[in-house]
Amino acid sequence: MKIKTVLFGMFCIAVLFVNAQNTGDTILVQIETNDGNEFIGELITEDDIKIVIKTEKLGEITIPKTDIKRRDTVQFQQIKDGKLWFENPQSTRYFWSPNGYGLKKNEGYYQNIWVLWNQFSYGVTNNFSIGAGIIPLFLFGGTPTPVFATMKFSIPVKENKVNVAAGAIAGTILGESETGFGIVYGLSTFGSPDANVTFGLGYGFAGGEWAKAPMVNFNGMFRVSSRGYFITENYLLSGGGETILLISLGGRSIIKKAALDYGLVFPVAEIGEFVAIPWLGFTIPFGNIN
Repeated sequence: MKIKTVLFGMFCIAVLFVNAQNTGDTILVQIETNDGNEFIGELITEDDIKIVIKTEKLGEITIPKTDIKRRDTVQFQQIKDGKLWFENPQSTRYFWSPNGYGLKKNEGYYQNIWVLWNQFSYGVTNNFSIGAGIIPLFLFGGTPTPVFATMKFSIPVKENKVNVAAGAIAGTILGESETGFGIVYGLSTFGSPDANVTFGLGYGFAGGEWAKAPMVNFNGMFRVSSRGYFITENYLLSGGGETILLISLGGRSIIKKAALDYGLVFPVAEIGEFVAIPWLGFTIPFGNIN
C-alpha cells in the first residue's frame, strides 16, 4: 500500500535525524549569580561551599554557592556557539498530539487552535497531568458546545532519550444526549525534548461504540534555531473500507515564553484530490516555569 510505504519512509528519515542531533550526552549547568551575571559551562566539581564549571570563554571558574541565585541543568543540545537556546514552551506536544514527555509538577499551559479550540493542561506530579477544554460553539447562535477532559501518564525509560506515555481524552456535547466521544492512546517517544520522534496507537469511541481499527500516529519535532522548530504530525486512519493518511508539516516559533504554531495539513487517500488545510495555534505556559 502506497500510504504505508510513505509512512515507513518518513519514520526512517526522522529516526536518522534524531540520531544525528543527539550526539552528545554532556549535561551542562546554567548559573545566575546574585550580582546578575550568568554562566553556562560543564560541571567539573562541587562541594558544600563552591561549584567549579568550565565555560567556553573563561575556562574553569569557581563560584561560591552563597553567590548563586539560580542554578539550572541544561542539555548539550540547548547550547550553540556558547549561547543557550530558548526552552520549548510546548515540549510535551506537537501541533495537537502529545508525546512521551510529561509536564513537571505545577507546570501548565493554555493552548488555542484557530480561536475555537481552548485547552488547559496541568502537571499534578512529574508523571501525571490532567486537562480540560471547550470549543465554544455557543458563541454562534446557541450551537451545542463540545467540552472535554484529558489525562496522561508519562514514564521516562531513559531520561531525555526514551519516554513512554498513556492517556485519554473524553468529552461530550452540551445540550445533546448520547454524544460521548474520546480517544485512549499509548505512545513511545525517542530523542530529547528538542529533537524527537513519536510512534503511537489509539482507539477512538463515539456514541457508545469503539472504532474497529486503531489510529496510527507518527510525529517528529526538530530544533532548527534558537527560537524555531520544524514539526510534522501524521495520522493513519482506517474505517469503512478506506485508509486515509493525514500529513502535517510546519513549524513552531518561540515568542518570549509563548509558542506560535503554524503549518499545513494534507489529507492523502489512495485516490483523491490534493488539499492543503492551514494550521494555526499558540501556547502560553503558566505555573512553575523558568
